Amino acid sequence: MGELFQPMHLLIVGGILLVLFGGKKLPELGKGLGEGLRGFKDGMKGVTDDDKPADSAHIVTPKAEESVK
Repeated sequence: MGELFQPMHLLIVGGILLVLFGGKKLPELGKGLGEGLRGFKDGMKGVTDDDKPADSAHIVTPKAEESVK
C-alpha cells in the first residue's frame, strides 16, 4: 500500500476541484477555508488560555475615593 498523498493523487483532486468550482471560485474557497482554520486555531488557543490558574490573572481593583474637605 503506497502513500496516500502522492503527487498524482493531488493533481487528480486539483483537477476535479477545478472542474467542479471553476478557476474564479477556487481562490475564494481557499481564502474561506484558511480563515476558518485560523479562527478554529485561535478558538482552541483561547480554550487552553482559560485553563491557567487564578494566581496568574491580574485583578484590577478601583482606587478608594478620597474624601474632600
